[in-house]
Amino acid sequence: MKRIRKKRMQETVELNITAFLNLMVVLVPFLLITAVFSRMTVLELNLPALDAAAKEANEDVKLQLQVLITPDSLVVQDALLGKLKEVGRREDGTFNWKHFTDVLLEIKSRFPEEQNIALLMDPKVTYRTMIDVMDHVRYAEIVQSATVELVELFPNVSVGDAPSEQVVTEGDV
Repeated sequence: MKRIRKKRMQETVELNITAFLNLMVVLVPFLLITAVFSRMTVLELNLPALDAAAKEANEDVKLQLQVLITPDSLVVQDALLGKLKEVGRREDGTFNWKHFTDVLLEIKSRFPEEQNIALLMDPKVTYRTMIDVMDHVRYAEIVQSATVELVELFPNVSVGDAPSEQVVTEGDV
C-alpha cells in the first residue's frame, strides 16, 4: 500500500513591522525635542603635586600670582610679597572688570613670560563669579584703533581654597 502524503501548503509569513514603525514615529520626535544641545568647554586646571614643596625649594624665586576671591572683592596678590591690588564690588553689585583687567595687564607687561595664576576662593563665592574670574584672567579684550584684540594673559589657571583667617579674641592673647 502506498501512503499518500499530503502536501503541506507552506505559506510565507510576512514580518509585520507596523507597530515598530508607529513606535519610531512617536519616539524620534520626542527624543529630538527633549535633547539638550549645549556646548561644553573644558579647561585644564593645574593642581599642586604631592612633592610641590620640594620643587619650590629648588627653584628660583619668581612671581607667584594669586587672586583671592571673596564675596566682596578680588585681591590680586603675590604669594611671597602679599597684596598688590584690590578690586571691590560696585554699587550695582558687579565687579569693576575693567579695573581688574588693567591690573592684570600691568602685571603681564612687567612679567611677560609668566603664564600661571592661582585662584583662591572663599567658600561663599558663587560658581558664576568663579567662572567670570577665570575668563578674565585667561584673556583680555583690548580696543586698539577701532578693533577689539584678544590678548592672552595667564592661561594656566590653578584653583584652590582661600586661606582661612584666624580671628584673635581678647581671651586668646
